[in-house]
Amino acid sequence: MIKRETYMSRIRPFIGTDLVKVMTGIRRCGKSVMLDLIKEELIESGTSATQMIAFNFEAMSNAHLCTAEALHSEVMKRANDIDGKVYLFFDEIQEVKQWEKAINSFRVELDCDIYITGSNAKLLSGELATVLGGRYVEFTIYPFSYAEFLELYHTVEPSISDTEAFQKYLLIGGMPYLANLRYAPEPSKQYLNDIYHSVVLNDVVKRNKIRDVDLLSRIVAYVMANVGTTFASTSIAKFLKSERRTVAPETILNYIKYCTDAYLFYQVNRQDLHGKQILATNEKYYMADHGLREAVFGGNLKDINLILENIVYMELLRRGYTVTVGKVSDKEIDFVCQKQNQKLYVQVCYLLASEDTINREFGVYLSIPDNYPKYVVSMDEIDMSRDGIKHCNIRNFLMQSEWN
Repeated sequence: MIKRETYMSRIRPFIGTDLVKVMTGIRRCGKSVMLDLIKEELIESGTSATQMIAFNFEAMSNAHLCTAEALHSEVMKRANDIDGKVYLFFDEIQEVKQWEKAINSFRVELDCDIYITGSNAKLLSGELATVLGGRYVEFTIYPFSYAEFLELYHTVEPSISDTEAFQKYLLIGGMPYLANLRYAPEPSKQYLNDIYHSVVLNDVVKRNKIRDVDLLSRIVAYVMANVGTTFASTSIAKFLKSERRTVAPETILNYIKYCTDAYLFYQVNRQDLHGKQILATNEKYYMADHGLREAVFGGNLKDINLILENIVYMELLRRGYTVTVGKVSDKEIDFVCQKQNQKLYVQVCYLLASEDTINREFGVYLSIPDNYPKYVVSMDEIDMSRDGIKHCNIRNFLMQSEWN
C-alpha cells in the first residue's frame, strides 16, 4: 500500500476537526485506500480501532443501510457502545438515499470525526452543499501519478529501465489495483474495461436516468478520440449526423457534463491571456486515466502527443494547480497553471524533431513578457532549453518535486 503522502499532507490538518472530510474521484482511483491510511494514522496516534465505525456501500452486506433512516439508526446504536470520540468512515456514500441528512445528523448528535468518499461531483455541488454548506472540506483523489506507478511497478519488475516503465505507463495508466494483477496486459485491459463500464453504467446512466445508452457511448467515444483537442458540441453533432443520429448540441453537452460529474473526463477552459477573460467556446477535455482510453478505445501510442498532454494535465491537477488553455492571438499555450501566487506555463509535445517544431513550441512564449517559469516538455533526452525557457524530458518533469 503506497502511503500517498501528497494527499495525506493535505488531509492531516483536518483530522479530528468537526469538518466533514469528503474524498471524491473516479471509481477505483484509491479513495478506499485513503480511508485505510487515515485509520492507520489515527491508530498510530493512539485512537482505538473500537472507536471507528466504517461502511462500504458497494458491499451487498450493507444494502439494507442504503437509506438515511436505516444508516442513522445503525450508527447511533453502535455509537452508544463507544467511549470518547467516534470516527465514522463511509465509502461510496452516494449509494445511500438522502445520505446528507444522516451525515448532518451525526455531526449534530455525536462527538464525531466524519470521512466520506463518493464517485460523483454532484455530491458537493448539490446534495452536500445544501445541507452542509461551509461545514465540509473536499479532496479530489486521482489515479496514480507516474512517480506512484513507478514505485509499485519496480516491486513487480525490479530491473526495468525508466524508459520501459514509462512506455508501460503510457499504455496502462495509473489505476492502483493494476499492481495486484502484476500489470499483466490482458488481465489489466479487462480490469480497465470493467472500470469504464462501471463508471458509465453506475455513475452516468443510472444516476442520470439516461435511456439512450448507445448515444452516450458514441459521445464518450468521440471525446476519447479527441482528448486534448479543442472542439465544440456542434462538431460532435455533425459527426453523429454522419452516423445517422440527429442530436441537439444541448443534449451532447448534458451527456458530457454527466461524464465530468463522474470524473471520467475533466473540462479545461480556454483563456485569452491578453484580454484576461475565459472564452466561452471550444473547451478541451482530458481523461482521468489514460489507461482507460487504451483499454476501451485504443491508439494511445498512435496519439502519443495527446496522451503526453493528458498525463501532464492530470499531474498539474494532482499538485493543486488550476489549469486553463492559454490563447495568445492565433496561438495556444497548452497549460496556464495557477496555485495561490504561483504561476507556470507548460507546452507539451512528443519530440522536438525539427527546427519548425522547436520554433513553434518555444516561440509561443515570445508574446508573454512575464517572468513566471515556462516549460517545454517532450520525450527528448537532450536538454534544449533556450532564451530562459526550460526544456524538460517528460519523465524528469513528472518526477520533479517542484517546478520553478
